[in-house]
Amino acid sequence: MLGPATANRRHSLVAPSLEMWGGVECTVNRVGDDYFDQLERNGHCGRLDDLDLFASLGIQALRYPLLWERIAPRGPAHADWSWADQRMERLRELGIRPIVGLVHHGSGPSHTSLLDDSFVTGLAEFAGAVARRYPWVQDYTPVNEPLTTARFSALYGFWYPHRRDLRSFVRALLVQCRAIGEAMRVVRETSPTARLVLTEDFGRTYSTRALRGQARYENQRRLLSLDLLCGRMGRRHALWSHLLDAGATAAELSWFGSQPPPDVIGVNYYLTSDRLLDERTHRYPAATHGGNGRRGYADVEAVRAWRAGILGHRAILRQLHRRYGRPLAITEVQAGATREDQLRWLQEAWDAAAAAREEGIDVRAVTAWSLLGSWDWNVQVTRRAGHYEPGVFDLRGGRPRPTALARMVRDLASRGAHAHPLLTSPGWWRRDDARLLYPPVGARAAGTGRLDAPARPVLITGAGGTLARAFARACAARGIAHHLLGRSELDVADAASVTAAIARYDPWALVNGAGYVRVDEAETDPQRCYRENLVGPAVLASACRERGVRLLTFSSDLVFDGERRRPYTESAQVGPLGVYGASKARAETAVTARLPSALIVRTSAFFGPADEHNFLSLMVRALRRGARFKAASDLIVSPTYVPDLVEASLDLLVDGEEGLWHLANPSAVSWADFARDAAALAGFDPDRVHACTTAELRLAARRPPYSALGSERGRLLPPLDASLQRWAHERLATSPP
Repeated sequence: MLGPATANRRHSLVAPSLEMWGGVECTVNRVGDDYFDQLERNGHCGRLDDLDLFASLGIQALRYPLLWERIAPRGPAHADWSWADQRMERLRELGIRPIVGLVHHGSGPSHTSLLDDSFVTGLAEFAGAVARRYPWVQDYTPVNEPLTTARFSALYGFWYPHRRDLRSFVRALLVQCRAIGEAMRVVRETSPTARLVLTEDFGRTYSTRALRGQARYENQRRLLSLDLLCGRMGRRHALWSHLLDAGATAAELSWFGSQPPPDVIGVNYYLTSDRLLDERTHRYPAATHGGNGRRGYADVEAVRAWRAGILGHRAILRQLHRRYGRPLAITEVQAGATREDQLRWLQEAWDAAAAAREEGIDVRAVTAWSLLGSWDWNVQVTRRAGHYEPGVFDLRGGRPRPTALARMVRDLASRGAHAHPLLTSPGWWRRDDARLLYPPVGARAAGTGRLDAPARPVLITGAGGTLARAFARACAARGIAHHLLGRSELDVADAASVTAAIARYDPWALVNGAGYVRVDEAETDPQRCYRENLVGPAVLASACRERGVRLLTFSSDLVFDGERRRPYTESAQVGPLGVYGASKARAETAVTARLPSALIVRTSAFFGPADEHNFLSLMVRALRRGARFKAASDLIVSPTYVPDLVEASLDLLVDGEEGLWHLANPSAVSWADFARDAAALAGFDPDRVHACTTAELRLAARRPPYSALGSERGRLLPPLDASLQRWAHERLATSPP
């Protein structure tokens, strides 16, 4: 065993600059007899070249999984090292330092559990095998977030072994912490200078006056894994007697005092980490209600109700520095949020780490987590809900696509700074109008939500249109400065008007929500249609090129002739059948020629809760007054829920994406079937929708019989049925049948 002097030498050299690390979400947790494997869900288990993508970010280290459950579930003698060998060798070639994780929110192979001492011996045996196979590895996280895992598995019952009692929680925590100590002891038999990077979630608990005692206890409990592994669990510790009452022994608690402390304390901190306890349960949803056996209370995210807002990375770094005096790193920075808020959260963490270093606190790194995004954490990974949160790369196109975070990580890694126009505005967690869902509790803190500099806006054209208004609502909700302009302020087909508006507002991006939308009237009014749909976008493209402004403009599924019977992708040949489709097809060519970096989104068949003139709104009005509603059964389309379209388009705009993208809710459905499904969800008799042929509708413009949209670049919108249910819910909330 290493003595204190040797342990101190391992971390005595402070890194000369703040490093950027990366991490792959790699949880393998057990629910019943099912294992939920993030590496399978994100596909990294089958893509070696992901490591080259990670290297392109310039990261210095990578939290990387060599997981016990995956490699050696039957013990090291039966281990399959092929996957690990290939990837560890590639990391060496790329010059990336691995921080090897052995268990990540798991409970070990099926023959053990967090309540079994075999977890300790088994993990130590596996750790020794890893160290002998890769003796050059220096950094280890044997168990990720032991306290959090103990809570989820043995106090809340989410994960195996699904216990919900204090004794099980304490046993699960002690087993994991002992396993960490034993694993590092065995690793250091091979690599004496190996370092322990201990990660934990360090959210703080707030409360009303009546629950101060419970909050005090939870704030002491949140540090238990660190107090144990840093040798601070003595008889004078506030929770010593509490742990003994819960089944711990004095001998096993004292054992930790003889162990070398962590070399680096890793701070994992999320927007939902800070909690608020409030006995006034009527203020909050039933799902938040709980208690301590003596008193009932609601347990909610502090960001949603605590008037002062979240604690923040900088305060946490200060607290841990004062208490432990060990080197620190922020080991997970991830926000399940819109793209600009993901950028803002990473910037906030980076700034906090840099400021802490200025105060003399030894902060080694900030970690972009998760590089490949994550699956189903909205349900605590207790079931396969299909909910994906993109990270530095977005996997929804089949291959990892760099998001705006990739450019930010690369800049922070190489020069410690990154510029994006949306970083001058605060994230939703710093804006009371966006974050507070419940009546605020507590005193207000000073200085939250302050703008550091005037924000360059997004210009949105077509103020009277459905799409433009939807963009304005989304920008307001996302904290994106914007101006919604009508024709009197910006006429898209008038070059002088466009130039003047861009000069006046100095936007970083322009969203073209203007356009001629009356498909049938275009056949008799082609001049006006071409002016709005072709000349306008071309003028905008030229003006944006001159001023370095990003452009987002929209096209239509009606650019296709409908001769095929499979979804059209971005590279499909266009062949419009009418004036409207031709105007959109020619605009695509004109915009691309003038501004190759323009983002052009093809979409289809709008529906939404805020537009009274779309197809479903017309249907609802007809059914409400007792009439039948006709809909074509021989036209196949991909309906598009406008809120989904707007959110995905804004994310792509923030990412700096360009070229053609197809954005529609994945589907291929006739107008008649679409109307029937919507009618049923809205509470009407679907038989009152009359399926007819296009000829019966006597439309002036020809439509392609099949214009369903697919994508080669990524399916960014949810399935149609999920969006239809949201439409019906919002519709019924404002206007019941």
